[in-house]
Parts: sequence; structure tokens; C-alpha cells
Amino acid sequence: MSPRRVVVLLSLIALSLGPSLEAQPRARRAAAPPAAPLFEVHERSISELQTAQSEGRVTSRQLVQSYLARIAAYDQAGPALNTIVLLNPKALDEADALDRERAARGPRGPLHGIPILVKDNYDTAGMPTSGGTLGLALLQPAADAFQVQKLRAAGAVILGKTTMHELAAGITTISSLTGQTRNPYDLQRVPGGSSGGTGAAVAASFAAAGMGSDTCGSIRIPAANQNLVGLRATRGLSSRTGVMPLSDTQDVAGPLARTVSDLAIVLDATVGPDPADAVTAGAGAHVPRSYRDGFAGATLKGARIGVLRALFGTAPEDEEVAAIVRKALDAMKAQGAEVVDATVPGLDDLLAESSVIADEFKFDLAAYLATHPGAPVKSLGDILDRGLNHDALEATFRLRNQPTVRESEHYRQALVKRRALRAAVDAVLEGQKFDVLVYPTLRRKPTLIGEAQIGTTCQLSATTGLPALSMPAGFTTDGLPIGIELLGPAFSEPALLARAYAWEQAMSPRRAPFSTPPLINGTTPAPFEFVASFGQLHADVSASARLTFHATTGALEFETTIAGTDQPITMALHRLDGERVGPIVAHLGMRGQRSARGTLVLRGRDRDDFAAGRVGVRLYTAGLPLGSPVVRVTFQ
Repeated sequence: MSPRRVVVLLSLIALSLGPSLEAQPRARRAAAPPAAPLFEVHERSISELQTAQSEGRVTSRQLVQSYLARIAAYDQAGPALNTIVLLNPKALDEADALDRERAARGPRGPLHGIPILVKDNYDTAGMPTSGGTLGLALLQPAADAFQVQKLRAAGAVILGKTTMHELAAGITTISSLTGQTRNPYDLQRVPGGSSGGTGAAVAASFAAAGMGSDTCGSIRIPAANQNLVGLRATRGLSSRTGVMPLSDTQDVAGPLARTVSDLAIVLDATVGPDPADAVTAGAGAHVPRSYRDGFAGATLKGARIGVLRALFGTAPEDEEVAAIVRKALDAMKAQGAEVVDATVPGLDDLLAESSVIADEFKFDLAAYLATHPGAPVKSLGDILDRGLNHDALEATFRLRNQPTVRESEHYRQALVKRRALRAAVDAVLEGQKFDVLVYPTLRRKPTLIGEAQIGTTCQLSATTGLPALSMPAGFTTDGLPIGIELLGPAFSEPALLARAYAWEQAMSPRRAPFSTPPLINGTTPAPFEFVASFGQLHADVSASARLTFHATTGALEFETTIAGTDQPITMALHRLDGERVGPIVAHLGMRGQRSARGTLVLRGRDRDDFAAGRVGVRLYTAGLPLGSPVVRVTFQ
């Protein structure tokens, strides 16, 4: 890879012209490029990848190689997202076979040769399925999960397995097997969960799309936190056979994708009846020829949208997300939608204690493990007794291991509430002729790693069994994605997807994460390194600053030197607004320090401003109490 050119533009801002300034641009030497250039897969849609194969510009093998290169560059290196549990050792062989098949008979369909990642609670015949727990790290299923079978039949390449919140029992994606997964939009924050590995990997373009599961938000929350589209389908539309359970009553399995069209393509391949999953018996009657059929002419004009203000939250901490969702609703209204407030009578009371996860989990997990004779542990109790779980899950697992019978009074009452809430929501949808009900996917932005995620609204869809789709609503001021959720009548997935497609076409809400940019000749972009010298500012002081910016992590390494008899006050980074010097965003040394070194982690706006040349360096001393001329740095 050729060195990155760094251009440092020096501006004398405010004060007078002053002494001359010098800059010495440098770039670190990069590794040698691969023998052949990799096909660019960053942010490419399934349709684009399929067209490139059909036109002979790329093979399935080359697609696999390109995604593997991105995983090598960014999953454990660079930003270290930690999204991949393991890779399919036969992925290249499977891609070769699909390439030969294409040459001989043509493609099977839109997923032919397309690499897909699946959450590590989907059974895979050639790879272990751990559910994110150390106790099951070597559990080897004998057969693929039903939806994995369907993906393979459609011609997809199963590229590997993604990290997840341990046994799907949370929404921050931490586990005893893989530790913590990071959000590619802010490496100090969680990706959501429990399908956080799938969400972060798809956002980072580690595959064309990915598979997750949702018991209460586990598809929709990672979708919201990674600027993706995620669908919790109607209960009974898609099979759960071969997906490690959390709660049979609430479990749903399905796709996450960067675009609505990609989601629809994967949905086409994976929905439908499964003889081994009784709840899908009637699914065939509700499966269209293709979920993309409704995209032609899709519009929000005339859509009647009911806004569930009760799910927005009233705490001050909820306002940031609420404002973004309200702005999205205003945009929908501008596109011709009718947006009105909606109320579900008794919503709060009916949602309370309507989850049955704690009632079913230990029993459903034991039943699943009983179908795998080689399972190293046989129950949740075994995992706890051997200390094979992460400490973050200890209290939750202890509580969920307590029930002695499934049919408790709490369980019976929860089922009553579930039926009542479903009837109440159906009545609102039908009686007020709403196409969808809308609310934030999460009332608060992704939390910092190590903290609890507050503000989930996941239970409405999980309790009613109705379909809910999370799509991008916008970004916070510090660059974090926010999701808006659309809930519709049973089996209204075609209409939900069409509305989401219309929103996507009008607003183009997708924005790739900063931490996983396109590779350059197959390798990670080199960090920017430069030295800016202030020269002889006056008779008593000169100074220099060496800064190295790692764009994939937001890390800024600095080393400063101040010479002369003048007393240093500080060297600082200022935000710049055109020719105006703005406020200080960080210090590169404190009072009295003549030399300093360290690393700053720039986040959100500060990182974006630095990368875009909207930050400058200024020196302050006793002789220059109002600061030296400013060095503006612009990368080209």
C-alpha cells in the first residue's frame, strides 16, 4: 500500500501574521499489498454483489476473501470489535462449488454465492454452537438449524458465527466465551444485544447480511444501535428449529441488514413452514412471492401512523432520543403520512410482568441440550455449578434457575396478560385504521461498556407476537445511531417493509461506522502522522507537536516539545469554524510542562472534526497568554 499523503495547511488565524510556521508531513510504512486486489465489499448491497458475480467482475470465492480480509483487519485488530466467534473453515471450498455451479447452470437466486454470518445460537453442522457460553464452546450439532438449511439451499455461503450476549440473556453482548463486543460507531459503547455480534459485524461490512434472534429486542436493539434494519417477524412466520432457545413462547429468529432490500432478500429465503416447528404450520398462507414485490412505487403518502407516546419515556435522559424520533415523524408527515397520537388502554399494566422468559428459560434450554447427546453440560444449573458463565450474568442466571415448575401462577397470569394485550393492540390497529404503531426502539442511546442499558421498548412486540421492524431514525450529536420501530398487524411484513423502503429511499439514513472504512489494497488504512513546528515564535520560545491519528479507533497520539525560557501554560487543540478559532477540545500538555506525550481518544464530533481538518493546534505561554497563531491540519 502506498503511503497516505498528509497535507498540513497552516493558517495564521486572528492575532497578526507573526513568525513563519513549518510542517513536515509523514506517513507510516504499510505492509506489502496482496498479490491481487480485493473486490470492494464495503457497504455493498446483496443486489450489487449478485450483479458483480453475474457480470464476471467477482467470484463467490473472491467475495469470501474480501470479507475475511475485513474481519482480519478490524475484528481483533484495529478497533477490535470482537464480533466473530469462529469462521467457517470450509467457506472457500463452498464458494468454489457455488462458482462452478453458476458457470454450469446459472445462479439459484439472489443469494447465490453471497457470504452471510449467523448468530452463535443457530445450529451449524460444520461448526460448534455455543450460545455464547464457555460451557458449550465445543457443542457440535449434527445438523443445521432450519433457517441455515434454507440459506444454504438459496446458495448463501455461511461465513461464520457471531458473538452474542451469553445464552441470549441480555442486551449488551457480553459472554463468558468471548467477552465484550464493541459498537463500531463508538468503541466505548455496547452494540446492543443479544444479537450484538451480528449487528456490529453487518454494520462493519463483515458480510452481506446476518442472522439473529429476538426474544425481547435482540434483533431490533442491535439494528437500532448500528444504523441497520432489523425485523422481529410475526410469531409463526419463521422456524426456530435448531436455534438455542431462551423462551419458546417469545423466541423469533431472522435477519439484520444494512438496507431494507437486503433484509427482504434474506427474509424471502428463510420464512415459511417447518414440520418440526408447529407454530409455523400456517406460515405458507402468509408468505408472498417476494417481499420485494411491494417496493415498486412504495410510499409513505397516505400511511396512517399511530404514535405511542407512552413508550417515549418522560425522564430527562429520554429526551435526546425522543427528539430524534419526533424529527423522523415530522419527515414522515412531510412525505404525506398521517401522523397522529395513539393510545392502547391499560398498556403499562398489561406490559408489566408479561414476559415469560424467566418462567421458560431453564426448561427450554434443558430440552434443547437433551437433543444434543454430546453436550458437555446438560442444564443451566450445570453451567452455574461449574462457574462457566460470565460474572455479569450471575445474578440473572441464578434467578432464572430458581423455578421448579414451568406452570407457575406467575406464568399463567403472564399468559393471560399476553392475550389481553394482543387483543387491545389489535383493537387499536383495526379500530383506528392504523397501518403501523411507532415508537423508539430504545428510549436512550447505546450505553457505555460496563453499564446497564436502560430504555428498552422491546416487550410490546414480544408480548403480542406482532411484527416489529426497527429502522434508522437519525444520529445523536455525538454520532450514535438511533432507531425507530414500526409495529403492524399480524403477518403485515410486506407492508412494514414497503413503508421502511419508502423511508429509506426518501431519507438515505444509512451511514457507515467510522471505525471500519474500506481497506486500501487489502490492508487497514495507515494512520496519519505529521510534525508541525511553530518555529521561533519570539525570542524566548519555540515549539513542535507530533501527532498521529488512527482513524479506525479515534486514537490521537501526541508528543510535544516547548523550548526556550518563556513559561509554558498549555498546548491545546481548538475546534475551528471556518476562519474563527473555536473552543478548546483537548489539551496536549498542562501548565509548566515543556514536554508531554500521551493518547487521546476522540469521539463523535471531535473525531469527525479532526479528520475533516476542523481542528487546530495553539500554544499558550507567559509571553503568549492569548495564544500563538493556530496550525490548521487538513488531510487530503
